[in-house]
Formats: sequence, C-alpha cells, structure tokens
Amino acid sequence: MRGTRTQPTRRRSHDLYKSGNLFGCCYCGSFCHGYDQLALQLRALSKNRRSECFRRFFVFRDTEIMAKKKFYAIAKGRKPGIYTDWPTAEAQVKGFGGAKFKGFPSRAEAEAWIKDPGTPAKRGKPSKKSSPKEYKKPKLSDDCIEIYTDGGAIGNPGPGGYGAVIVKDGKKEELHGGYIHTTNNRMELMACIKGIAALSETDRPVAVFSDSSYVVNGISKGWAKGWRKRGWKKSDGNPAINPDLWQQLLDLTSELKINFHWVKGHAGHPLNERCDKLAVQSARGDSLIEDTGYNR
Repeated sequence: MRGTRTQPTRRRSHDLYKSGNLFGCCYCGSFCHGYDQLALQLRALSKNRRSECFRRFFVFRDTEIMAKKKFYAIAKGRKPGIYTDWPTAEAQVKGFGGAKFKGFPSRAEAEAWIKDPGTPAKRGKPSKKSSPKEYKKPKLSDDCIEIYTDGGAIGNPGPGGYGAVIVKDGKKEELHGGYIHTTNNRMELMACIKGIAALSETDRPVAVFSDSSYVVNGISKGWAKGWRKRGWKKSDGNPAINPDLWQQLLDLTSELKINFHWVKGHAGHPLNERCDKLAVQSARGDSLIEDTGYNR
C-alpha cells in the first residue's frame, strides 16, 4: 500500500501553524517544509491575500525564533528585565508601543545588551528603510523676497506666538509677537500677515513658506476667497473660522505677485525651525497682548 502524506489540520483562525516538519497557512491553505519554502508559496498569492499571509507569517516566524532562545532581555516593556521563558517575556511586550526586546542564548549576552539596547525589535513584514528626504527649495527668481513663518498656541487655545523671517537681498529680518489667548491657526495666519505687512516693496515677487496646510491651501486653492464670496461661510454653510485674519491676508496679497509654499514642520529646515523658536519664545514671554479678534 502506497504511503500518503497527510496535510496539516487547518485551524479556523487565520494564522500560521507548524505540524511536525510541515508549516502551513490557515488563511490560504498553503503548506510545505520550512519557512523559506512557505514564503515562496505565499509570494505567488494574489496581492490582498499575500499581504495578510505575509504579515502573519513573519509574526509566526519571529515568535518561533524567539521561543528557541533561552534568555529574553526586555529593555522597554511592561516590566523590563531578563526572562527565561518566552510566554512570560512576550506578555511584557505584546501590544506595548515602542517595545525593545531581544532573545539570547546566554544570560551574559542578554545582560550586556540590556545595558545598551539597540533599535527596537520589530514584528511583521520588514519595511524598506529610507533616509530622510532633503528639503528641495522651489526655484525662485533672483529678485524674489522670501518670508518664512510659523505660529502656535500653548494648549490651543492658550498663550500663543508667531515668528517670521524675511530674506531679502541676502539679509534677514526677524519678526515675532505673543498673545494672551489665541489658537494655533490664528498664529499661523498672524505670522504671514506680519511678514507680508513689513514689506516696503510691492513690485517684487514674494514667496511665503509655512508648515500650515490650513494657511497654504486657504490661499493657493482659493478657499479663503470662496469663504469671503459666500459671506464668510464654507461650502457646507457653516461659518468660516478666523474671517478677520483671512480678510487681512487677502487684502495684503491682492496686489502682490505672491506664492505660498508648504514646508514640513520640525524636519530640519533652518528658517522654519527659527520661526518655530521665535513663536515659542513669544508665547512664553511676559509682553503678551490681547488677540482682539479671537472669540472664545
């Protein structure tokens, strides 16, 4: 009688499992010998099924690998320390955000690592690491005046401040101010208003840089003009917020050759970082004034 190979019994849960020397996937029914062969089979699946299977595959594989270690160092978890059984160690890191842990064959290695843990051990499908993208400044004409802005409120609403840096002919001019009680968006708008209002020339092109999509889109996409046209109401009929500052900004920009550009905040752009520092210092300062247009 010819011998037959029995397929591992599937569980109802969408998970991976091991039966003897066979590895299987309950989600798609794939099974074979070894992790590598199973991974190859999973690659052949459709995109949606493959992503789910791979996610579970790597979780299962990492759990199996960790279970074979004898000492588990938990640098960051519910209860940091060194454990000698995986189920107990796993309970300290499972579902714990930013957990740092690693398995070792000896206690000495575990103790050495926990004194200076490296990057957190990650579960799931590994992602491709990419270095931070360097900010690419848009091409500007030689006579363009640049205005960098930022603003914010502590507690939002709360004490707030704005900062602006004007770059003209290679020289920089800084502006800042603080208010007793205001909001993040009002300070973002105020930074632009103060920066543009300080310009002595209106015939040169102007580029405003802000990390507020609220401000940039409000001007670049025409939102603010639409709100004003509808009597300071949004397309859904609700009142537009901060109409007093939007009116000032629209009036200031109406006769200018001006463009607004979004920059990512806190991403290492030196002038954006400087504006942020000016805004924070102003919000924490002693010479705060009333933001008369803010309705609490």
